[in-house]
Amino acid sequence: MKTHRRAFLKTAVLGSAVGLPALRALLWSHEASAQTGGTLTIAYNAAPPAWDPNAGPSAVSPVLSSIFRTLYDPYIVQREDLSLAPGVCDQFAWNAAKSAITLRVRKGVTWHDGQPLTVQDVVWNLNRLADPKSGNPLQGIFASIKNIRAQGDHITFDVTPWRANMLERLTFLGCYLLPQHYYEKVGKEGFEKAPIGSGPFMFEQFERGSFLRLKANKKYWAGAPAFDTVVFKFTTDAASRIAEIERGSSDMTLDMPWEEFDRLRKKPGLSGAASPITDIAMIFVHNVGPMADPNVRKAAAHAINKKLIVERIQRGYAKPIDTLLAPQYKGFDPSITVPYDPQFATQLLARSGWSKDKPVEFTIQTTRGFKPKDYETIQAIVEMWRGVGIKANIEVYEIAKHFELRTQHKLAPAAFYNWGNSTADPESSLGSAMLSKSPHSSWKGGEVDAALQALFVEKDETKRMAGYKDLNRKIAEEAFVIPLFQVYQPVVWKSSLSFKPHLAGFVLPYAVKRAGK
Repeated sequence: MKTHRRAFLKTAVLGSAVGLPALRALLWSHEASAQTGGTLTIAYNAAPPAWDPNAGPSAVSPVLSSIFRTLYDPYIVQREDLSLAPGVCDQFAWNAAKSAITLRVRKGVTWHDGQPLTVQDVVWNLNRLADPKSGNPLQGIFASIKNIRAQGDHITFDVTPWRANMLERLTFLGCYLLPQHYYEKVGKEGFEKAPIGSGPFMFEQFERGSFLRLKANKKYWAGAPAFDTVVFKFTTDAASRIAEIERGSSDMTLDMPWEEFDRLRKKPGLSGAASPITDIAMIFVHNVGPMADPNVRKAAAHAINKKLIVERIQRGYAKPIDTLLAPQYKGFDPSITVPYDPQFATQLLARSGWSKDKPVEFTIQTTRGFKPKDYETIQAIVEMWRGVGIKANIEVYEIAKHFELRTQHKLAPAAFYNWGNSTADPESSLGSAMLSKSPHSSWKGGEVDAALQALFVEKDETKRMAGYKDLNRKIAEEAFVIPLFQVYQPVVWKSSLSFKPHLAGFVLPYAVKRAGK
């Protein structure tokens, strides 16, 4: 379980002479090259900053889910269509009054060190979810888990205050099972050096900023994986991911520019798919400076030609949208629209004294190459804004920086992001993105807090959905956030493999098989 560094140190001697890019190329070719047969290598666009999947910024980063779900198990499995399926907890249900949840812990599950996964382990993890000292950014939600009791292989807990999507939450962010005996033995620092879980692959080697190597858990409760080894190569640059798959150094990759996706998927020996996922490309609005002015926010929203962006920049691989709810979400209302109207945007700005000759100015942040055409999308928006009297200055950062700034409430007045919600429940979108006390929100005005908090505890599903639709309309009208389009995810893989897209955008090694098997 020890993180090996011998090969890294050997190669690092060359690093001072050949530079970091060459060093990484040497390291990859020596330690993590794609092999025929036993190894699956994925050129991936993000790396975990830490290994506790339930604490810190890592716990609320959907892009890390593919890695965490390979090493750890959630309580409940989520199928490709987002429906719930038996996992470590092979039975799960609300009681008739919808006041408590009962889970049954599957027999025969073991941790990576061979120790059995017990009912007490699950109880410990549930207590940790609700513990304000655990460092889980979602603790405010999981604080509703109360009065945990175990009887035989069943665990029941009350949900107070009530949360409609608590079962779905047990499949999603910050909800991975960790071994109590191991975590308490080695402590936080020891776990970071050698993490273990109960997932389909086990930790073997990690070089920060370079790669992660995992080996198959042959005793995995759902069956042994198809590959003996999985390697995630951390390639945050899209051009490097393209090179990885094209030269055969990696077996799979994702999130490349659309023109490259169209080219690569037609090459002999490669296959590809671009499927709609539950992510919404959007602009976070921070209620500071110019964006505190409703005229500026609304003008910014009405000045964006989303249809043109989807057609020209996203090449049709996206769907324009005006709410934080995708069509697959509960409560989606297609009647909520924010029309493209640059003339109206100009009028709004004039009410606050702004014009093309005297533009309002602020910063907009974005990644570059993390998602297909992210930077180019913001470039286009900046030009559209320029035409109505908004001067936006682009600041580029890595996705890890976005999470850091968002947690600290230090995002720029506008920040581009892909919002992921695999629970498909509006609470996980509107509730997390718009509640002023949420660690995920950028808008801290509090105008929708009372309505959200009332919906959190509403047990009548018809009233709950109607309430979210009304709230979604208000958020769109006030431009507290600016949704742009539903995201499509491009994935390219060797034709010798079989891959089925996941609606949440997960690329799960355990789900990858050899073609024809």
